[in-house]
Amino acid sequence: MIQKEELKLTQEWDKTFPKSEKVEHRKVTFVNRYGITLAADLYAPKGVEGKLPAIAVSGPFGAVKEQCSGLYAQTMAERGFLTIAFDPSFTGESGGNVRYMASPDINTEDFMAAVDFLSLCDRVDPERIGIIGICGWGGMAINTAALDTRIKATVAATMYDMTRVNAKGYFDSADSEEARYQARAAMCAQRLEDLKAGEYKLGGGVVDPLPEDAPFFVKDYYDYYKTDRGYHPRSLNSNGGWNVIGCESFLNQPILQYANEIRSAVLLIHGDKAHSCYFSRDAYAAMVKDSKYADNKELMIIPGAVHTDLYDGGGKNAIPFDKLEAFFGEYLK
Repeated sequence: MIQKEELKLTQEWDKTFPKSEKVEHRKVTFVNRYGITLAADLYAPKGVEGKLPAIAVSGPFGAVKEQCSGLYAQTMAERGFLTIAFDPSFTGESGGNVRYMASPDINTEDFMAAVDFLSLCDRVDPERIGIIGICGWGGMAINTAALDTRIKATVAATMYDMTRVNAKGYFDSADSEEARYQARAAMCAQRLEDLKAGEYKLGGGVVDPLPEDAPFFVKDYYDYYKTDRGYHPRSLNSNGGWNVIGCESFLNQPILQYANEIRSAVLLIHGDKAHSCYFSRDAYAAMVKDSKYADNKELMIIPGAVHTDLYDGGGKNAIPFDKLEAFFGEYLK
């Protein structure tokens, strides 16, 4: 028998963005196939009758639904979609009794469980479901689209491939057998230290205070996660971060292996000034290479935008919500 865990859900509005009067909002929960109960915010356009197209949103990697995934969800609800923004397993308000762990498998399942929930929601047309993944969850969204044939349209915004960056480092600068061996050895040693200590050591969130010589992408993350712009007390990146061994299994598991077999529509969006733009460029190239399903795939590059500009607009309206509305409008019709 499938049972839900009792979660303690905050009922007052505690988002990093203002509440819209154009949408209805409530908290919901659902269970993934590993028995983990996930917490989500559901947004629905006010005054709209009948079955609606629906979108599940998550990300960035280490963020919570009160940050930019909620902004995406609320904005798309204003535009006529029923949406949910959910916390992944082991994070935020979601369940899982080991906190701050990540898994390519479980986190892909989190998206599929969100599709389950939407498919069975009485206000949703189950033939019109899409997903949005932001940052590291952009890669998860693409992986989910390759596995879940119910998904009709996928958006990956400012995407990270978390398996690639864990196994090869930024810009593939640590792409060697020796570097991966040393990373694996360090993880294995940390496992024993954690067991002896009786708790999992945190890796630390975004660095604070910010060093004067910090690379630009570190400053970019600081400007979002450590300031009033995006800080949230439940966000891993805003606080103590993932466990040191939290992403261990990412070292061995490329999540985009079958991206060029995705038959449904995919839109990748990235800023051309983002340090991470190579992830989307390479993912798109691999997705359409030798694919029979390239016609409904698109890469959209936003001039002048950095990585976190696609979290909340960056003060310059960088998130192309008109494009998202048109994309989902076309493929969820």
